[in-house]
Amino acid sequence: MILQGKKIFITGGSKGIGASCVRICSDLGADVGFTYLTGDKNAKELKDRSRAPGRHLSSYRADVRDRTDLVDAMGSFSSSGSRKGIDGIVVNAGIYMRTNFADLSPEEWSRTISTNLDGAFHTVKAGADLMERGAIVFISSQLAFRGSESGVDYSASKAGILGLARSLARELAPDIRVNSVAPGFVDTDILSSDTDEKRRWREQQVPLGRIAGPPEVANTVAFLLSDMSSYITGATIDVNGGLYIH
Repeated sequence: MILQGKKIFITGGSKGIGASCVRICSDLGADVGFTYLTGDKNAKELKDRSRAPGRHLSSYRADVRDRTDLVDAMGSFSSSGSRKGIDGIVVNAGIYMRTNFADLSPEEWSRTISTNLDGAFHTVKAGADLMERGAIVFISSQLAFRGSESGVDYSASKAGILGLARSLARELAPDIRVNSVAPGFVDTDILSSDTDEKRRWREQQVPLGRIAGPPEVANTVAFLLSDMSSYITGATIDVNGGLYIH
């Protein structure tokens, strides 16, 4: 129960890596608040877990592009329970449209940047003042390092997140630690359109020979939120099965 007694706020928590972070942080003892924009059914199913003894989950419909939404959601979560404040933030919400540069419109570029990078800024801006001590974890991507033939907007936003995280690690120290996780291939909606052949190709690229499950990323996030990582800040941890070693 390495997160026992902590209050953790997660953006984009209704599906994929975010939903796994919600489940695992809750299972490890934290009170969890999470945002979602779509996926009301998933959000309700996750929130129903709060009926289990010792678990408190709160869901908030919020658009990370709207700072007011985040201020309201995080303020409500901070004020809930017997103890005020927030101990950890997971900056996860994001989109990936898979559009090559030639076809990418300025509107699509702006939508990705405003969701993934501006949304990360708004999240921390709204939440940092509610933290006396604790940890922030950003979800980046291996594409921040490798680039993408069908997602220049996504790769740029995820690279920007790494710069944001490293700068905040310096500025918010020593009371708040800031780290990033950079997943490789993860079995989420992003890969749902893969053919069997494409999936086999992905698996062949990975030295560990398989695609990660979302909980394998969430386990690393939980470690970085916990006191077990008390001397780690400004780091980026690759969760990629050896896909990209640097």
